[in-house]
Parts: sequence; C-alpha cells; structure tokens
Amino acid sequence: MSTDAEPQAANFHPPYSLWQLIGYALGLGTWGFGGPVALVGYMHRDLVERRKWISEAEYKEGLTLAQIMPGPLAAQLAIYLGYVHYGVPGATFVGSVFVLPSFLMVLALGWAYTQYGGLPWMQAVFYGVGASVIGIIAISAYKLTQKTIGKDWLLWGIFLISAAVTIITESESVLLFLGAGVISWFAKAPPRWFSGSRAAALGLPLFAALPADADGQRLWQIFLFFTKAGAFVFGSGLAIVPFLYSGVVKEYGWLNDQEFLDSVAVAMITPGPVVITVGFIGFLVAGFWGAVVAAFATFLPCYLLTILPAPYFKKYGKRPGIVAFVDGVTAAAVGAIAGAVVVLGRRTLLDGWQPELPKLVLFVVTLAVLLRFKKLPEPVVILAAALIGLVVHPIFRG
Repeated sequence: MSTDAEPQAANFHPPYSLWQLIGYALGLGTWGFGGPVALVGYMHRDLVERRKWISEAEYKEGLTLAQIMPGPLAAQLAIYLGYVHYGVPGATFVGSVFVLPSFLMVLALGWAYTQYGGLPWMQAVFYGVGASVIGIIAISAYKLTQKTIGKDWLLWGIFLISAAVTIITESESVLLFLGAGVISWFAKAPPRWFSGSRAAALGLPLFAALPADADGQRLWQIFLFFTKAGAFVFGSGLAIVPFLYSGVVKEYGWLNDQEFLDSVAVAMITPGPVVITVGFIGFLVAGFWGAVVAAFATFLPCYLLTILPAPYFKKYGKRPGIVAFVDGVTAAAVGAIAGAVVVLGRRTLLDGWQPELPKLVLFVVTLAVLLRFKKLPEPVVILAAALIGLVVHPIFRG
C-alpha cells in the first residue's frame, strides 16, 4: 500500500519508463554543455515542454528544492526529477548516470594532464568554447524566464532584484531565495497565523574537520574537505569555485594557481555539471582514488539533501501557501540564473574592461544560429567553436 511519503499513488503510471529517464540523463550528462544554467534549461525544454514527462509544477518544485539546499544545482534537479515518479531508485540511478560521463572525461583529461605536463591546447579550445557557451546559457536563461515569470509584477520584481544582487555580488544567497519565497507567500496566500510566525530551522549535517592522523592520510583529508564543499556551498556549480580555491590552494597547498585554473577550465569545456571539476582536482592530488573520493564526497550531501525532504515537497506542495512560496523562490532562482549570465559573460567576453572582438563575434553568431536553427544540437555548436578557438587563439593571444 502506498504511503503519503511515496512519490506517486500506486495506480498512477508515468508516461515513461525509468530506463527511458536514465537514458535521457545519461545523454544529457554526455552532451549537455553550458553549465548549470543551460542544463536546467535543457531539462525544462526536454522533460516538461517536449516530452511532457514532468509537469510544470513538479519541475518548479525540484528547482526550488535545488536552490534552497546546498550543492550543485543541475545535479540536484536531476536527482529530484528522477524521484518524482520513481522514488529513491529513480533519484539514485538518474543522479548517478547524469554525473558519470563528465566524471570519466575529467579522469581521462587528468591522466593526460599529469602525463604530458599540462594542456596548453586547452586555452585555445576554451577561448572559442567559452564565448559560445555564454550564448547557449543566455538563450536558456531567456526561455526559462519567459516560461516561469509570466506577467506577474511581484515575480518580476523578485526576478530583477535577484538578478541585480547576483550581478553586483557575483554570488548567490540562499537567504535571498528563502526571503523571496516568504514575500510571495505572504502576498499571495497569507497564512491565518500571520500575527505570529515560527522560523523553521533545517538541521544540515555538520561535517567537522576532524584532525588527520599521524600519517596524514590524503584520501581522508580529501573526503572531509569535499564533503564540506558539497554540504555548505549553495547555488550553481560555479559557486563552489571560491570555496575550492581557498582549500586546495590556500589551506592545503595541493595545487598551485595555474593547476587550479586549469581544473576549472576542464570543467567548463566538458559536458555535465561544472562541479565535476572536483574529480579533476582529486585526480591531480591523489590519482584515480582521489578523483573517486572527491566526486563521491561532493555529491553525497546534495543527494541526501534532495531525497530526504522530497516526500514532503510532494505531499504538501499543492497547498496555496506552498505554491506561492515556490513561485517566489523560482522567480529569485531564475533571476540569479540571469544574473549569472551577465557575470559569466563579463568574465568571458571581456579582457579586463576591454571587449575581445573574436569572442564577441562568436557569442553573437551562437545566438543567431541557435535562434535561427532551433533544433540544432548544442554540441555541434560547441565543436565548431572549439575548432575556431584552436585557429584564432594563437593569432590574438600568441
């Protein structure tokens, strides 16, 4: 017999099989370029709009949960969408296959990096890919904004404030998302107990930095550090970069500045979640098992903090107050995504404050091509941009 905590009633049959969803997640993890902003946009386009496997409400619930919980945005949303109709097994398999392709790719790149003393060609590839990726992200953010905000003036206000804060601070704040949800809740469906409110505290797992033993086991240090990274960093995968830098470069001295920058570049030119850079870093620090431990430790907290509250989202998610709260958080999340496009665009398309003409041209061409040919696969655009980068980079940066 089904319980309230189960994702669906026993007599409900989703319009797709678990294997179909696993296949989709594997494909998205293999070919999904553009980072968290683009990936969440792909999921909405493919699963909500085109295939209609997931409802708009279920998608918004997943996006909200992914925003208010720590960890990588796209991976958490994939885990939640796997949970919607297939529970914990669906969340586990979908989340695993989503990150597996990019993990294997960074393993291969980490091996090449350590064998051949760096990847100088990577700068040339990223020169072209980075500009093209900004175009892909911008289109994804535009479509997501159109779909989720509509004509609601309150949601537009939340969207604009969230975008502005993201642009100014170049970071995302869970307090902003929660505050937006509360404002929308009280404005659209105020609770009867308006005069008195209780603060709901979420007890996150506390992963204390335990002292290393006398031998200083490197894998144990990696596990502890990357578990903290996964448990306490909110927002998109890019939000984890400053935390990683402070630990692997400043605190532990595992990598130097150039190695760290190369690690971030690897994550940006491979498909799947940007946070998979932890696998590359782990490989540089302690080889194959370092990569495995770093990736497992980073994704474990976000997995647990998605599936544990998921039943309650499903049980109470249709109440007017919850719907209003979800609308507010979603508007803030989409605003943060739009702001992130501006931040990433400024970092990628400008050299200091001077525009780089080849990158700007690639960015505009990407926008034009994807708007004109709506069914053109993004990996084709990425490949073309990579080849252009290999030719153009030596001319302008050589």
